[in-house]
Amino acid sequence: MKKYVLPVVMLAVFETVAVTLWLTKDNIFYLFNFSYIGCSIALGIFLYIRQYAHARRIVQLLVGLYMLVYLGLICGENMQIEGFWYYLFTGVFEAATIHYAVAKIFGPLLFGRGWCGYACWTAMVLDFLPYKVPQMPRKKIGWIRYVTFAASLVFVGALFLAHVGNIEKIMFWAFIIGNAAYYTAGIVLAYSFKDNRAFCKYICPVTVFMKPMSYFAVIRVKCDEEKCVSCGRCRSVCPMDVDVTDASRKRENGTECILCMECVKNCPKGAL
Repeated sequence: MKKYVLPVVMLAVFETVAVTLWLTKDNIFYLFNFSYIGCSIALGIFLYIRQYAHARRIVQLLVGLYMLVYLGLICGENMQIEGFWYYLFTGVFEAATIHYAVAKIFGPLLFGRGWCGYACWTAMVLDFLPYKVPQMPRKKIGWIRYVTFAASLVFVGALFLAHVGNIEKIMFWAFIIGNAAYYTAGIVLAYSFKDNRAFCKYICPVTVFMKPMSYFAVIRVKCDEEKCVSCGRCRSVCPMDVDVTDASRKRENGTECILCMECVKNCPKGAL
């Protein structure tokens, strides 16, 4: 039963967040929201332990569609980075600010870039494309993510400075248009660079929050150097070009790991 400790721990973490927010915010929505996400993640880890091939994809669909369709389209919450800036400027600790705090700012201290591998609704679609393993060398254009990060901040800040009316409605349409733009850019980049995760590596503004926190992640893939035979299989299947044979936190592209576990599944010696 020891192998099932991780899904239980992850469920306990999310349930703790769920109950805490429910009681402090006096809103039962948070109990449902984080309980649902926690159960979805715990289910995915359980299925992975049971060696079900599509465990991660199930979690992606469960959480990604919930965020995109239910919270975004039905409830009208902008769960993109613009929504985070919006709530931050209004001084309200709700919806997108709580989501970012848990999943993308403080959460990575525990599970690194796990959000990108298991819950992101943009990557949920991009992972259906044919280039699951990069076919071309990584480009040195990661600076673009900082441009999109700044652009999102300037966009929302300008709305407040200009005292634009009905900003909440603008945020809803920004969510729809923003998602359409992200999907378009992601698909174009995937086929241009023959890499499904090109958008994540070069464009996504959310990674600006996640990368520094991911450096200190508790849950991470490590390599047992005594078992490793340097076959290179792990690097050849990694969608994010991470050198997992280096167990240090300074390893190449170390803060890019999305915990997809492809390297672990494909290691012939069980060194990871």
